[in-house]
Amino acid sequence: MLQHQNDPELIRELLSDPGIWVVVGLSSNQTREAYGVARWLKVELGKGLIPVHPRAETVHGERGFATLSDIPDGVDVKVVDCFVNSEHVGAVVDEAIANKDRLQIDAIWMQLGVIDEDAARRARAAGLDVVMDTCPRIEWRGVRSGGMAR
Repeated sequence: MLQHQNDPELIRELLSDPGIWVVVGLSSNQTREAYGVARWLKVELGKGLIPVHPRAETVHGERGFATLSDIPDGVDVKVVDCFVNSEHVGAVVDEAIANKDRLQIDAIWMQLGVIDEDAARRARAAGLDVVMDTCPRIEWRGVRSGGMAR
């Protein structure tokens, strides 16, 4: 069985695109990794940010929603960034697939340590790009350090 391989070109494209990132699992808890990475995405990379967490808190000045399905129509989402445990990511991916056309979702990004091969396959079959088991902040170093030149 072939394990998922992340595509460096896809990673570069997603990190370079100014589009909106939905961060699933993002709350106002500053001790969580999601909090720092989301702040970095917004402040350092200038991304639009939508927090999704059951408490639907406002984080980094951005209004939160309890689920992907609660995000209003007309929002164009580039990436659904999953800061949830591997055993919960399949449900997030399925919700992203269900909302793909409505929210114009392009990609699923599963954070470092988040692995679900079946969910990745379902996402790709639905036409979504997939990055799995890595952090955008870590990948950005490679993109920034000259991976851009051809």
